[in-house]
Amino acid sequence: MKEKDHVFTIGIEEEFQIVDPETRELRSHIQEILAQGKMILKEQIKPEMHQSVVELGTEICRDVADARRQVVRLRRELAILAARDGLLVASAGTHPFSHWMDQLITSGERYATVVNDLQQIARANLIFGLHVHIGIPNREEAIQLMNQARYFLPHIYALSVNSPFWLGQNTGFKAYRHNIFERFPRTGIPDVFESLSEYEDYLELLVTTNCIDNAKKIWWDIRLHPFFDTLEFRICDAQCGVEDTIALAAMMQAVIFKLHKLLRQNTSFRIYQRRVIDENRWRASRYGLDGKLIDFGRKCEVETRSLIHEILEFISAEVDELGSLREIGHIERILRGGTGADRQLAVWERTQDMKAVVDQIVAETNEGLGLNEASSVSEASAVV
Repeated sequence: MKEKDHVFTIGIEEEFQIVDPETRELRSHIQEILAQGKMILKEQIKPEMHQSVVELGTEICRDVADARRQVVRLRRELAILAARDGLLVASAGTHPFSHWMDQLITSGERYATVVNDLQQIARANLIFGLHVHIGIPNREEAIQLMNQARYFLPHIYALSVNSPFWLGQNTGFKAYRHNIFERFPRTGIPDVFESLSEYEDYLELLVTTNCIDNAKKIWWDIRLHPFFDTLEFRICDAQCGVEDTIALAAMMQAVIFKLHKLLRQNTSFRIYQRRVIDENRWRASRYGLDGKLIDFGRKCEVETRSLIHEILEFISAEVDELGSLREIGHIERILRGGTGADRQLAVWERTQDMKAVVDQIVAETNEGLGLNEASSVSEASAVV
């Protein structure tokens, strides 16, 4: 079997904001959307803890082209469902100004348990992420790949930053979402695990000692999924546009393919300690693409864009084999034109109007869906 025949499948989960087109604030409306959405999208549409959040998840995608088709279809259906109720959907890591205190919590035992355990930390966790699953059937190999892939998380994070605002304030961060989420336990960069058995023993210990009731309550930036044979990247902010989402997924897939190829050749990528990777993670959150990350091998700071170009060169052969050259080409456009956070900040600096920032996010979320973005906004406003 050739390496490529392994097929590093992709699964994408996106969390969206439900927005009132008149006030541009979040609207707690998930139950109404689910009532119609379950008939059309079935298990591909799900609630989240806050009723102003809705999650969409693709089926297993064989390649990035399949992933794009599915993401476009799901976003289009969600936009249509929301418009029927006079609402809009938006995709970014945080809402620019809505307050978590104004949002209703979704009913159900799962969310009641989280709120009971984490209290104010859970209620304030009004954030929106992009999660990407890459298929790895051999879980022993997957643990080794997770250890190695941790190094690349800050670089991917810097490309995805899309949450500069929180509660109506410019936070000074390109991605403030993780500053909210890291209040949860068992988040951030995972430690190194020497084997699958060590990982499973850790999960069993947490369950046995009543730290968690199931392994899904481990919310690391990358994790071996407890139920699926996938590595799940969880570090990214929700992305405004489809192309940004797909480009990031393509990069994650190529990184895992490359590391898997090295593993099969008995050539392991160097494994770094969490405390070292955390330094780059913080820099990516603060500065996005405009800062510097640490090159640990050379023991010096390097422009973030330069290091990402090095990664693109590192995975170039795998990108070609995977057939994702077009999607990875969009990474170059992000490097030149900026991230979602950069575009949000540009609108704010030009208008000093948070509602205008929301309008920008909504417009980008609808782009490429085959909808008339301008008319969809005006029609939703008319219904309200």
